[in-house]
Amino acid sequence: VIAHLLFTDDDYSTRKALIKCNPAVKTAKDREALRRALSKGVITCIGTDHAPHKLSDKQGGCAHAASGMPMIQFSLVSMLNLVDEGIITAEQLVWLMCHNPARLFSVSNRGFIRPGYKADIAVVKEVPEGLTITDADVVSKCGWTPLNGSTVHHRVVMTMVNGEVAYAHGKVNDSVRG
Repeated sequence: VIAHLLFTDDDYSTRKALIKCNPAVKTAKDREALRRALSKGVITCIGTDHAPHKLSDKQGGCAHAASGMPMIQFSLVSMLNLVDEGIITAEQLVWLMCHNPARLFSVSNRGFIRPGYKADIAVVKEVPEGLTITDADVVSKCGWTPLNGSTVHHRVVMTMVNGEVAYAHGKVNDSVRG
């Protein structure tokens, strides 16, 4: 899960139960081992959940806070940071987040750009100076992200689902169905 590639247990001091998930986020040593496994091809698929808990559901400490976090909106740009850091290549990222998930779950006509396949495409723009993610950027109804305050160097400018524009330049097209 992407959260385990980004966060460590040190992040609990600032992000608290916002990063509570199952299994729990572990040490920096564990994160580095996962990143090495990713770069060497031991990990073949990257996923994340979208647990759009209300912010109030994530309060009360780890004993009471709901598990899971809304990560999907920023998953691609977060993983592109790992590409920028040299942990994986852009080609590996495509296999990890597109090709292999489609194969793993036997999703037909998706996961590749090929004739006859559904055109599910994300258009990303590099932001060399960096872009700080804030809760105000969240499109989900939950209105928060554990990545609040994090810096990424790419942003999604458009997404297509089934060849139809689902999102472009900050506006969601609610009529598009996957």
